[in-house]
Amino acid sequence: MSAKKDLGKHRRHYEGGSIGRENLDPDPVVQFGRWLQEAIDMDAIDATAMTLATATCDGLPSARIVLLKKYDEQGFCWYTDSRSHKGQDLSANAQAALLFYWHDLSRQVRVQGIVERLPAEDAEDYFNSRPDGSRFSAAASCQSSVVAERSDLEYEVQRLRDLYPQGDVPRPDSWIGYRLKPVYFEFWQGLVNRLHDRLVYRPTDNGWTIERISP
Repeated sequence: MSAKKDLGKHRRHYEGGSIGRENLDPDPVVQFGRWLQEAIDMDAIDATAMTLATATCDGLPSARIVLLKKYDEQGFCWYTDSRSHKGQDLSANAQAALLFYWHDLSRQVRVQGIVERLPAEDAEDYFNSRPDGSRFSAAASCQSSVVAERSDLEYEVQRLRDLYPQGDVPRPDSWIGYRLKPVYFEFWQGLVNRLHDRLVYRPTDNGWTIERISP
C-alpha cells in the first residue's frame, strides 16, 4: 500500500480581523501579552505552548513543543533537562526561535533571539512548585537518552519515591531554566484569501521599529 497522499485540496479559510501599526503596542512584549491573554480568555488549548527551534553548531535544525513558564521585557523562559537534544543544541549554538500558534484566533507570533541560562535558584523555585509526579519523573529521566524498556523508567521513579517518601526529591543539577532574549518579533494574523497581515518588530537604539512585510 502506497503511503503517498495528495493534500493539495486540504485547506482552511481564515476570517480574522486585520491588524496594522495603529493597533499594535509599540512594545512587542506588551503586544504579545495581549494576544496571549486573549488566547487564555477563550480557553485555547495549550495557549502557552510554543515551538522551540534550535540548531547544532553545524546548522542542523530541530524543533519541539515546550511550555512558556514566564516572560517579561528580559525574555521568554522555560525549563528542561540540559542533557536533552535541545539542551545540547543550545550549549553549542545559543541562537533559537519560538513560535506560538493560536488556531482559533488564526494568529501566530514568531520570536528570534539568543538563549541564556536562568539562575539556579529560579530552576529550584519552579521545580519545587511542580506537581509531585512531575518532579519524580524529571528526577528519574535523563532526557533524550536511550532507554531499553519503559519499565526501567518506572522502576527508577519508584526507587526515588522509596528514597524520598515525603516527596522532597531534589532537583537534578541538569534540570535548569532558559531565557530567550528577543531580537525579532513577527505578529501574523490570518485573513481571507491568504492576504494575511504580518507585522515585524526590529530593535533600534530607542526601542523597536514596526514594519509590514508581505504575506
